[in-house]
Amino acid sequence: MDQTYGLFLYAISLLTMGGIYSILALGLNVQWGFTGLFNAGIAGFYAIGAYVSAILTTAPSVRHLGGYEVPYVVAFIAAMAVAGVIAWGVGKICLRLRSDYLAIATIGIAEIFRLILKNETWATNGPRGVSMVPKPFETLPEPYNQLLFLAMILLTVAVIYWGLERARKAPWGRLMTAIRENEISARAAGKNVERYRLQAFVFGSMLMALGGAYTAHYLKFIGPNATDPLTATFLVWVMLIVGGSANNKGAILGAMLMWTIWSATEILTSRLPDDLAIRTAYIRIFLIGLVLQIVLQKFPQGLLPEKRQ
Repeated sequence: MDQTYGLFLYAISLLTMGGIYSILALGLNVQWGFTGLFNAGIAGFYAIGAYVSAILTTAPSVRHLGGYEVPYVVAFIAAMAVAGVIAWGVGKICLRLRSDYLAIATIGIAEIFRLILKNETWATNGPRGVSMVPKPFETLPEPYNQLLFLAMILLTVAVIYWGLERARKAPWGRLMTAIRENEISARAAGKNVERYRLQAFVFGSMLMALGGAYTAHYLKFIGPNATDPLTATFLVWVMLIVGGSANNKGAILGAMLMWTIWSATEILTSRLPDDLAIRTAYIRIFLIGLVLQIVLQKFPQGLLPEKRQ
């Protein structure tokens, strides 16, 4: 009975983190799948959302900013708003760059954000991070608190998916596809390409910040290690590519599938001999890369390719 209950809680945790990564993958899909913006700085906006929401909701502390204790919904909106303003500034500077240079620029900017958050001890407690972050529904008995938090995540994913599907089928979505496919033709048709690229970049970054905020509250902690580019950038890209770029269903499928595989590799590598334990992180990266190669050999456009109008 205890083992069954433990598996039940593990399944809830798996779906919860899969849902959070689905939000991140959908945000990246707006930027790359819809518009062709190569954002390699997901971790930066993820970190901004996580820290803003954590600081706004935590109790007073001498180690970091806090004591505002604002409602969760307000904190989530504030995290998205702050990330949106920063993304607007970054976009105004960087979005004129070619895709490969844009990727380099966004990596650098994301690392700047992470280093600021890591070193501004007065605000974020530095390397120790922000702990005791309140979690929605945590006062309820288990497993109802976990189930309600999962329901909140899945409802958010459903609302975002519904909104993005409507946007994709609207003139806005078709224009984004036109910019991705042939920017010169879009300009020749009189479209303000920079403005629409900026819109996609800002909106996608706001979704990434929301994913970061949810992660901080789910883990009840946020620190520099939790915003590592490996799990907050590389893994999200793998999820979108495997699931299917420019397909919202593919983004969700890829996030759920790859997070399940990532979690399974943690279980498998934990059973390795002690002399291989220090190589666990590299083995997990190798396994994820191997899965990516196998999927792309069979499905070059992802498991759920883009469906044209």
